[in-house]
Amino acid sequence: MKKASAPRRHLPTSPFKAPAVPTAKTFAPGDRVTHDRYGLGTIVAAEDGVAMLVDFGSRQVRVTAPYDHMEKL
Repeated sequence: MKKASAPRRHLPTSPFKAPAVPTAKTFAPGDRVTHDRYGLGTIVAAEDGVAMLVDFGSRQVRVTAPYDHMEKL
C-alpha cells in the first residue's frame, strides 16, 4: 500500500516553473451553472466558501468547495 505524500515544494533556485495555483471559483445566488453529474441548475443559497445549494429542477443539491465539477454559465 502506497502512503500519500505531501505536495512537492518549489525551490526558488529551480530552473522549472512553479506549479500554478488554481483560482477559487465564485458563485452568487441566482447564477446559472452546469454540473458534470447533475446538469443545469441555479444557485439558490451560498455558504461563504464552504458550499452552494443548487436547484437542478428535480432536486436541490448541496455542492461543496472547491466546485471542481461545476462551471458558471
